[in-house]
Amino acid sequence: MTSRQVEHEITADAPAATVYRLIAEVENWPRIFPPTIYVDHVERSAAQERIRIWATANGEAKSWTSRRTLDTDNLRITFRQEVSAPPVAAMGGIWIIEPLSDTRSRIRLLHDYRAVDDDPRSLQWIDEAVDRNSRSELAALKANAELAHGAEDIAFSFEDTVRIAGSAKDVYDFVNDAHLWQERLPHVARVRFEEPAPGLQVLEMDTRAKDGSTHTTKSYRVAFPHHRIAYKQVTLPALMTLHTGIWTFTEQESGDVAATSQHTVVLNTDNIAQVLGPQATLADARAYVQGALSTNSRATLNHAKDYAENRH
Repeated sequence: MTSRQVEHEITADAPAATVYRLIAEVENWPRIFPPTIYVDHVERSAAQERIRIWATANGEAKSWTSRRTLDTDNLRITFRQEVSAPPVAAMGGIWIIEPLSDTRSRIRLLHDYRAVDDDPRSLQWIDEAVDRNSRSELAALKANAELAHGAEDIAFSFEDTVRIAGSAKDVYDFVNDAHLWQERLPHVARVRFEEPAPGLQVLEMDTRAKDGSTHTTKSYRVAFPHHRIAYKQVTLPALMTLHTGIWTFTEQESGDVAATSQHTVVLNTDNIAQVLGPQATLADARAYVQGALSTNSRATLNHAKDYAENRH
């Protein structure tokens, strides 16, 4: 059995405890790490947890479950995949955060792994995926740790909720069946939809803006029937460097359904003048992006409402 061991490292102008917290709190990962689509807790205690991760590797979407041990005192997190996604036969490693001063730290990321059937081509594929993802994750972790205090104004979250007199399953089905959106939603001009694995979706679509222009977005979506669909956009409009979201469908005691679209956005400040004009401010960009996303979300939720209530 050929087992490979590799190490990547980076230094960050951020306290070690800040860096550790960003890695420990997996709900941060889709926001921080470019390859991560979504992370779900399967089980957790103070120092042990099982998490399911959906992420891209060499441009392919994969999913696996990992066990993690969190050592807060020594700023270490060990991880081991329970069931790896081929061509990976086994994968594990450790995050080690070393304080260099009160405001500076070294981040080390160690991996050990094997390929299915010791296939040399598979091992090369894993080498490339681990190297690319590790470099991208460490660079993103450094940027986010250093920005942690100054990013509040360019990063924000919001949600829209519509109450529906129907079943959560029908509302979920409408949002889940994105391959039908071109016929069902006036603001969607074109859809390309794939489901490479059950519950893991690739959605590319052209969306019409109020001024008639269209823009193309591509998202990976993770579906949890019939209550949640999480997604991450990987092809983004010019005003955003990040856009993740979650659709949730919650049956209320009153018998109706609360359908919510939640968005988390990081603005691309470099493009504000180009898109909105030289006088535009950060507040203008924030209002514009939230307005555009809310308009589309509410349109989708209101069409889902009509669909579910008609079926009801």
